[in-house]
Amino acid sequence: MKENSSIKEQSLHPTPAASVPARTLVNETDEQLDDRILTALRAASEKKANDVVVLDLREIASFTDFFVIVSGSNERQVQAISDEVSETLKKSGSPAARVEGYKTAEWILLDYGDFVVHVFDEKARKFYDLERLWRESRRVPLPAEFGGDGSLRNE
Repeated sequence: MKENSSIKEQSLHPTPAASVPARTLVNETDEQLDDRILTALRAASEKKANDVVVLDLREIASFTDFFVIVSGSNERQVQAISDEVSETLKKSGSPAARVEGYKTAEWILLDYGDFVVHVFDEKARKFYDLERLWRESRRVPLPAEFGGDGSLRNE
């Protein structure tokens, strides 16, 4: 009986140890996202990327494991985000296998094999809506350093 009451007390009066699920998600994220994806997220953050989403495609696609989707406010920002991600990963020994859409800067695709970075302007992102198209994928919770809310803005 005492065990039941302590379980009930724990549920009624959670302790910091009982609020571990948020940390667990971050730890799960760290295990799932390799250093190159985290590097791409940091690089996008440097150029104030917004609406950041990471989709896990491992169970539904064979051509890549993850999509990193970010947005910029205008053509220059979209290109700046793309440049920063590309240069940062290149310096760390991971050049993009392919880059598409750079000149028009509506949707720039950076292909790294096991993950693809999509940099959209806001209008194109709404139009193509990759999150809806790939709705069967799992949205990966972002690490705490990126706000964990889908935004990389440091406000």
